[in-house]
Formats: sequence, C-alpha cells, structure tokens
Amino acid sequence: MSSLRTLKTFLAVARHGSFAAAGAEIGLSAAAVGLQMRALEENLKQQLFDRGGRSVVLNTAGRRAIAQIEELVTRYEELIVGNGSDSLSGTVVMGALVSTLMGAFADALWTLKRENPGLEVKLFAGQSSDFTNRVEQGLLDAAIVTRPPRPLPSSLVWTQLYVEPMVMIVPRRPHFALASDPLQALRESPFIRFDRETWTGLLVRDVLNRCRVEVRDGMELNSVEAILAIVRQGFGVSIVPRLANVRWAADRELRVIELPDTNVQRRVGLLERSRHARTRFTGAVKRFFAEASAG
Repeated sequence: MSSLRTLKTFLAVARHGSFAAAGAEIGLSAAAVGLQMRALEENLKQQLFDRGGRSVVLNTAGRRAIAQIEELVTRYEELIVGNGSDSLSGTVVMGALVSTLMGAFADALWTLKRENPGLEVKLFAGQSSDFTNRVEQGLLDAAIVTRPPRPLPSSLVWTQLYVEPMVMIVPRRPHFALASDPLQALRESPFIRFDRETWTGLLVRDVLNRCRVEVRDGMELNSVEAILAIVRQGFGVSIVPRLANVRWAADRELRVIELPDTNVQRRVGLLERSRHARTRFTGAVKRFFAEASAG
C-alpha cells in the first residue's frame, strides 16, 4: 500500500506537471519522485503517466485518480490534525488572481488562517481562464476568479463573493496633455489596456463600448498591479477594477474617476467542482463574504 507521502507527491506532480518541479516543492530529487510514482503505479496496478523522452504527462487514468487521491489525503489530514474539532485543517491548494490578493479575498484568507491554525493554503497566481481546466481536473481545490463570460461545464460551480466597479485612473503628473473631461481624456491620452484576451479585458472593452470611445492603445498588460505602476509614472490612463484593499484616496500619484453613465462591475467569485473534498473550506470562504455583505 502506498504511503501518505507518496500520495502527496502524486498530487504535487499533478499540480506542477513535472517530477522536478514537484520535487522542488516537497524537498525531493526528480529521480526520487520518479521512483515514488513507479511504486504508486505498481500498487494501483495501472499506469498513471505517459512517459516520452524527458517529459512525463498524466494520462487518462492519472487524471481520473486525482480526485480520489485528493480525498484520501484530505480525510487523513482532517483525522490527524482536526482531532474532533470543527476547525479547518490540512492543506488547500488554490488559484487566485494576484489582484484579488490586493482586494477583499486577502481579508477572508487572513481571517480563516488566524481562526484555524492547522490550515495551510497554497496559492498559485494566474489568470481566470487558466484556472478553469485546473479546477475541473482536480489540480486545484478551488480558485478565485472573475465571473466566466461563457457557461461552465456542469461539473463546475461559480459563486459570487463580491463586486468591484470598473473605474478610470489617470496620473496626477502626466507626461502628456491630459484633458479635464474624462471621455476626452480617454480618446486623446495613451491608453494602458488590460490584456483583451482575459476576462477582465472583456470588461474593459465593455466599458469603452458603453462610453462610445475609441482609445489610442499605448501598452497592453495582463496585470492590474503593473498598470497601476505605469499610470502612476505618468505614461497613460487606464480602466481597472477598483480593488477593495487599495487606499485609492491616499494615492498621491493617480486619481480615480467614475465614468458617467457607465456601470460595469468586475464580479469576483469562487470556482470549485460541484463535488470535492474541500467543501468545508470553500463553504467557510463563502460564509465570510455572505456575513460581510449582510453586515
């Protein structure tokens, strides 16, 4: 029978996609990880990986095994660490937009970890669209993402946690002539655009369409943080979500402008499988926001 450590190693390989990266996370060499995976395959009497050249890829059986192995590890951790208490424990693997860690989700995560000392949360940063397949395959327990622009598979559930209005930001000391009228400023100023292929990028396009404005694209970035930095330095204007934990009023380098007759919001929520082993944790996250909203 495979050890708990071997099962955790398998989940690390599934998350990272390579023996070397998984070994770096858990403190083993790639060769040692490979030996553990060979032993696991022998115990299960089935091949879990397609091996070719120097690459190793989970096959259909390996992907199917993720959810079951994840549940075994979760239940064992709860048995050992929980000790009969109602507190959350064990390791949760989540994906999150970097900008949500600057927003309201950071408060929820901090509160849950403070109230549950036995809880460990491993976070992987990325874009909303990147996380969908990883959550569906069980490589992530859940992810904090913006509302999907298209219907999700029936195996996935998205629950709204909070909203962030889309606003215009302009530098206080621009390196260009900045019109006082917001719509004119949008038309004439260098525009720092959020990656139009992302879900947040689609919201930016929606705002511009409602304003009936054609912009002069100066840069296209896939990070709200990078856009804030560029605007602060005076190189352009942008449209971004008004993140909850940023002290916008105290910012000496940029101003926030609410565009007239435009009400576009970025809806941030929790993406999870309809059935998975970490529902107590995801339920706690959803309760945190429900209580915050009610308060």
